Amino acid sequence: MNCRYCNTKLNNIFVDLGSAPPSNFYLTEETMRSAEKWYPLKVLFCDYCWLVQTEDFIGASDMFLDDYAYFSSFSTTWLAHAKKYVDNVITRLELNDKSMVVEIAANDGYLLQYMKNNSIPCYGIEPTHSTAEKAKEKGIEIIEEFFSANLAGNLSNNNQQADLIIANNVLGHVPNINDFIQGIKILLKSSGVATFEFPHLFNLVDKNQFDTIYHEHYSYISLISILSIFKSNDLVVFDVEEIQTHGGSLRVYAQSSEKGGHAVTNNVKLLIEKEILAGIRSKKYYQGFQEKVEKAKEDFLFFLLKLKLGGAKVVAYGAAAKGNTMLNFSGVKPDLLPYVIDKNPSKQGKYMPGSRIPIVSENKLVSYKPDYVVILPWNLKEEIMDQLNYIKDWGGVFVTAIPKLKIYK
Repeated sequence: MNCRYCNTKLNNIFVDLGSAPPSNFYLTEETMRSAEKWYPLKVLFCDYCWLVQTEDFIGASDMFLDDYAYFSSFSTTWLAHAKKYVDNVITRLELNDKSMVVEIAANDGYLLQYMKNNSIPCYGIEPTHSTAEKAKEKGIEIIEEFFSANLAGNLSNNNQQADLIIANNVLGHVPNINDFIQGIKILLKSSGVATFEFPHLFNLVDKNQFDTIYHEHYSYISLISILSIFKSNDLVVFDVEEIQTHGGSLRVYAQSSEKGGHAVTNNVKLLIEKEILAGIRSKKYYQGFQEKVEKAKEDFLFFLLKLKLGGAKVVAYGAAAKGNTMLNFSGVKPDLLPYVIDKNPSKQGKYMPGSRIPIVSENKLVSYKPDYVVILPWNLKEEIMDQLNYIKDWGGVFVTAIPKLKIYK
């Protein structure tokens, strides 16, 4: 396989998580009777441009289906994050009722609803029908297609260019990253700005966040790698922020390298220096991650086995994609973890891919009264622990497994 950005032959393994079905392929009673498709889950790194990327076995159109079950609006933390961003960016870029905002991967309208509330003209691009319909119910115009340079050209020719393009947690999901960035450049007005949010590779390595690796994530991104990708596609980063979402992400501000009017802030230089100091441009940085990952898996398995032998009751909360990576890499099945609780009705009544653990509503948590609740989406642990604080009434405690096993008593 060659690098999806620079086409250099990839010879370096970052981590090998065995094999798993796609993390958002939740099973129904009907599909439980059939065999699942499992694909290798191996991640490589390019020693030329330093882009970390999956070895590809399945295309995006085969993963992001009409019944896609991830709805951003189920997290109050994420909604608050989106609203804060909208309030700030409207002021910073002086957006008004003459502006045009476009969000790529608009999901269920979790963010554009706040643009609409501020009377900022906007539309979203979202390929999954289930989430697009929810956005439309909020009165948001949605184009149900995968974003590409070709689509950007059609929209641009139709006078739908943007003053602001928002691309939150989508850059890692695109197999053809050059085409995607070319599309951003085409769709932007000459003075326009694009902002991107994505989990920072630095935190993945530093905090052992290996469960954020799954087939839907094609790339794992540092500022150094994205600077190269943008530069070759005529975009330049003029600011960057470190934010707390998804275990530690970057928010990058980009503009046309020829016509952008924003001065480059010192934040860019400082973060480049931080990454260089960490070693992101050296092979040594990526070696040894496998050992850390396997230690976390072994600790998690030992913990569940000890609980089972001791007769304790344990469930998981949050049927998240990252949870599926952890469960399948660890080989956990319903004998060790009988239920996964989730507040999303579209997941309830289904089963986790691979592990085939039943996904149930919060009512089951109340009736079952587990001794331990393993929080799979650890990035939302504060929100979840507050929501489920009542488990303390029967002596229940919370557990997270990333970056290492921790019991919250």
